Amino acid sequence: MSLPLLFLPGMMCDARLFGPQIAALAGGREIGVPALTRHDGMAGLAAQVLARAPDRFALAGLSMGGIVAMEIVRQAPDRVDRLALMDTNPLAEAEAVKARRGPQMEKARQGRLSEVIRDEMKPHYLADGPGKQAILDLCMDMALGLGPEVFCRQSLALRDRPDQQDTLRRYTGRTLILCGREDALCPVARHELMHDLVAGSDLVIIEGAGHLPTLEQPDETTRALARWMET
Repeated sequence: MSLPLLFLPGMMCDARLFGPQIAALAGGREIGVPALTRHDGMAGLAAQVLARAPDRFALAGLSMGGIVAMEIVRQAPDRVDRLALMDTNPLAEAEAVKARRGPQMEKARQGRLSEVIRDEMKPHYLADGPGKQAILDLCMDMALGLGPEVFCRQSLALRDRPDQQDTLRRYTGRTLILCGREDALCPVARHELMHDLVAGSDLVIIEGAGHLPTLEQPDETTRALARWMET
């Protein structure tokens, strides 16, 4: 039986974030995409995933999903056979970013979630390319489908998250560190840091992609994930 694979989506995203990868990797393999929607802290989100996860599994997280993945590794490292961290950040939230969370949550509560996503988040997501608008439209659809309450819970979880550098130093499983070359939210330097922290990890930089390489450059991203699953 093939090793089960769990994908953890980024903030205000659902399984569609990994649509191309699920289609390519699903043959004979159990694939799950847990919803990271019910808790306002990383510890609770990780525990929720672990409560329903197979005994041992491969774990791939993008952005906030990568941050939850690191907390899962902190809580249950022996259950994570291998780890893929994509366009994410092992550090605690910067003070400047923390300061923006409150006003964003207030706007969301006032019914202005689409404004927050459109003006403050989406402009930072993607590299320029012919499919950019379609991906932005999908991001908006995913976010509005989850709604303002999930936005606020996820914002709190991100704001209050712990530093996970020690978690990565201790992890010994097969690890892929991947990001888009033009990711402005979680730049290449953050991924070089994670690559240095996890002994023996592989670092893959996807050209022509920003924060969402799973959608911007799906074939290249899928190839990297396939190699990580096979080795």
